[in-house]
Amino acid sequence: MILGIGTDLANIERIAAVLARHGDRFRNRVFTETEIAKAERRADVAGTYAKRWAAKEACSKALGTGLRMGISWKDMAVTNLPTGQPVMHLTGWAAERLADMTPAGHRAVIHVTLTDDHPWAQAFVVIEALPAGAGLTTG
Repeated sequence: MILGIGTDLANIERIAAVLARHGDRFRNRVFTETEIAKAERRADVAGTYAKRWAAKEACSKALGTGLRMGISWKDMAVTNLPTGQPVMHLTGWAAERLADMTPAGHRAVIHVTLTDDHPWAQAFVVIEALPAGAGLTTG
């Protein structure tokens, strides 16, 4: 069953301007060390940050809260599988919220997809509950 759906559209040029203006203060407030390392080694640094920004916004919407109620930007983090597929990881309050919204006898699976077409970056997040004994799904 679907527990939540979220989407966000971020302007890459806006994120580039924020990076130029606030630099490490912005990076360290919003992104994990793993996300920063990934973005900083990419040709499109701002686009990589923008996609992850959009994913965090989309995830907060799928959790049904938006960025309020104690959620931290770093409570939601995007990494990639060796295949390149993005994966959302939750910690802190976001993980607690996910546990609270997952029905007994189920486990939550977070699906995330990212895309960009300059100047836009977009993310979709779907949170699914599967019966605890169901086959493994990546995400």
